[in-house]
Amino acid sequence: MAEKNHRNHFLHEHSLGIVSLLLLTLWIVLYCFCDPDSHLGAFFGNAIADWSGSVVIIYGTKYLLEAHSAESKKVKRRLHNHVLDFLHRHSLLIFLGLTGVGWAILFWKMQVNSKWGQVVGNIVSEWLQMSGLVFLTKRLIEKGSKESN
Repeated sequence: MAEKNHRNHFLHEHSLGIVSLLLLTLWIVLYCFCDPDSHLGAFFGNAIADWSGSVVIIYGTKYLLEAHSAESKKVKRRLHNHVLDFLHRHSLLIFLGLTGVGWAILFWKMQVNSKWGQVVGNIVSEWLQMSGLVFLTKRLIEKGSKESN
């Protein structure tokens, strides 16, 4: 009985990330079998970019930090090594920046209007938007928003 309870507890505590990954996988599989010029194909391609961004935000804000950003959990302590401390305190933006550059290079090398070129272009846009929001929330607020409190 304890094993089943532990499994249910794990699924409950990680359900948002698990379901988001499953939905992203579903959109990718469905897109593989669709014509990108159809309405459904265009929808699935867009959904891949949107849900990949959601997955990154869910797991990125869970495991990575961005000092002074309302989108990130708070940095609790400083590390003695200044370089490691900087990398630790800004790991979310560094991750988004490095992976964003990777997506941009991939997009640069693809045919823009190819089936996957459009998806990767949307992912580049999604990464730029996420990075921008994380960066902007370091200094800007929105009255009434939970993150700005």
